[in-house]
Amino acid sequence: MDEDIFGIFMGGVAILTLFIGLPWLIFHYVTKWKTAAKLTGSDEKLLDELYDAARRLDDRLCSIERIMTAENPDWRSTCPPPSVSGRVGLLDHIEDPRDLSQVRRGAKERSR
Repeated sequence: MDEDIFGIFMGGVAILTLFIGLPWLIFHYVTKWKTAAKLTGSDEKLLDELYDAARRLDDRLCSIERIMTAENPDWRSTCPPPSVSGRVGLLDHIEDPRDLSQVRRGAKERSR
């Protein structure tokens, strides 16, 4: 008798879980997904402004490179080679950037 009541109880729990709990869980996360995936108007405006700024900076860089090439066609060969990250900075070759003597020494070496 106890096994029959336990079996009926577990069957009821399984049916409730299947027909109420599972759809509730799915609809809950679908709703969360739909509300969280939207860009606001200010986000889109900021992205447009950043894209325009990047395009203008790229145009300026191309203009500078054309001017430098017109003045000195071999200017690229006199530039120091890029570092691993693709950038050349004052602090790239320094072990401890807080040590100002190394920064000054590196700046003097680059100016030669």
